[in-house]
Amino acid sequence: MKSDYYVYAIYSIKNNTIYVGLSVSPEKRLQGHNYGMTKSTKPHRPWSMFYKEKIGDRINARKREKYLKSGTGKEFLKSLLRKPL
Repeated sequence: MKSDYYVYAIYSIKNNTIYVGLSVSPEKRLQGHNYGMTKSTKPHRPWSMFYKEKIGDRINARKREKYLKSGTGKEFLKSLLRKPL
């Protein structure tokens, strides 16, 4: 059985940092980020997920992740944070 991949973006409540990643289980991955299990995100805890996109396969999820990490992609994510909830 093939798992669907998700691209997600999380926001550091501590210092306004955005982190983009991919996972088959973004909610579980967020827990890992908040427990300090990822070296690059550990100092910026706590994190809150504000964007999640179901992609399907890993290859396309990786392409989307790379886009969201680009300048244009980061501006798109920042625009989502500026919108009132």
